Amino acid sequence: MYKKPYVIAEAGCNHMGDMEIAHDLIKTAAYFCKADAIKFQKRCPKELLTQEQYNAPHPNPVNSYGDSYGAHREYLEFTLEQHAQLKEWCEEAGITYSTSVWDMTSAKEISSLEPEFIKIPSACNTHFEMLEWLCDNYKGEIQLSFGMTSHEEEEMIVKLFENKGREKDLVLFNCTSGYPVPANDVCLLEILRMRELYENRVKAIGF
Repeated sequence: MYKKPYVIAEAGCNHMGDMEIAHDLIKTAAYFCKADAIKFQKRCPKELLTQEQYNAPHPNPVNSYGDSYGAHREYLEFTLEQHAQLKEWCEEAGITYSTSVWDMTSAKEISSLEPEFIKIPSACNTHFEMLEWLCDNYKGEIQLSFGMTSHEEEEMIVKLFENKGREKDLVLFNCTSGYPVPANDVCLLEILRMRELYENRVKAIGF
């Protein structure tokens, strides 16, 4: 049976640390793209990065907003209060607000806003302490990408949610971790494998 796709616009850090640009992204996604949701990102750079990573130069300095990679990441971060404002703007525009969380601090902060769903990025999908905390403390839907993940790790992730009784709140995404991904590396047929293994165990499979 045909089901209308649910489209999530990726705002990410494309706001360049500017709330007005973020507001424009929300309105563009809602009014022009007719997306169902828009997703930002939340990091605590000092928790996420080692001191060496934090103090290292940006790998592409022309794109850096600071004199180190850590300073660059800090510049792009919005506070919890700013995320609350983003959520309010989303509600005004009739689009669902969400955020990817990259560490425990960010997971706890964003869950306090009670968004409809929280996203776990591929780079953090084996952060089992964070996944367990969200299962225990956040009542909304949890979306998780399978980029950079072995088949063994996939099964560990799904079993964690099953053990917590949260598997029917879990949405899994087929994902190739490349930005952008060359068309011949998209691997759409992975969705068939994921459906065969997980469609009856989780809420939904996406891309």
